Amino acid sequence: MTAVLPGWLDRIPGEQPHPLAFATVSGAHLYGFPSRDSDVDLRGVHILPVEDVVGLRPGEETVTRSWVREGVEVDLVTHDLAKFSRLLLGRNGYVLEQLLSPLVVASSPVHEELTALAPACLTRHHAHHYLGFARTQRRLFAKTGELKPLLYSFRVLLTGIHLMRTGRLVADLTGLMDGGPPYLAELVAAKRAAEHGALPGDAPGADVLDRDLDALTAELEAARDHSHLPERPSAQDALHDLVVRTRLSDPPR
Repeated sequence: MTAVLPGWLDRIPGEQPHPLAFATVSGAHLYGFPSRDSDVDLRGVHILPVEDVVGLRPGEETVTRSWVREGVEVDLVTHDLAKFSRLLLGRNGYVLEQLLSPLVVASSPVHEELTALAPACLTRHHAHHYLGFARTQRRLFAKTGELKPLLYSFRVLLTGIHLMRTGRLVADLTGLMDGGPPYLAELVAAKRAAEHGALPGDAPGADVLDRDLDALTAELEAARDHSHLPERPSAQDALHDLVVRTRLSDPPR
């Protein structure tokens, strides 16, 4: 049974110290394999007032909070609009996934503009993000034997391959199953039953998992090398304009 997001999530943006341009759900809920005890990972953009940018007491570019509400652990991370825009112009797949998440808790005209600019931020070099993330998760799986990092490894490789080939970002593993090995559906079902569970007893052995992950890694590298995505983003001027307009508006949009 897929975990259901709590109904009080939409109250959280209004409880923050600065207005949020958007807040979306990331993590296992976005990736298609939340369990009953999964944390809720909220990600978004806050807008610092002008005095916190130009004065001698700078505001927080990144705000991180974790707490438990009605038995659910919530992890909230937001970046100021300018920092988030700089991250978008890098090869940062995290922020693109957060921006384009279909699990929207709060939105605004700024969110809509950022979303419209997302395609102009994509480059073939985003493959490096997904390759690096996969390496990290594979090492974690080798150390812990937990199912979660193994699924993350498959997820990021399949997301990266799809992005390089189509220019479209799909973070939900269940929408990418056709590109992976046939046992992925069973692994997703096992992960939904327990957040930090081990591999089910009938899971493939380490040799099969390594073979399939190595094959997807090579596939992502080839997709990167043949991708029609550009070398550099083209959204810098438009993002600069958006940051300036938003910062100078009163109140922030």
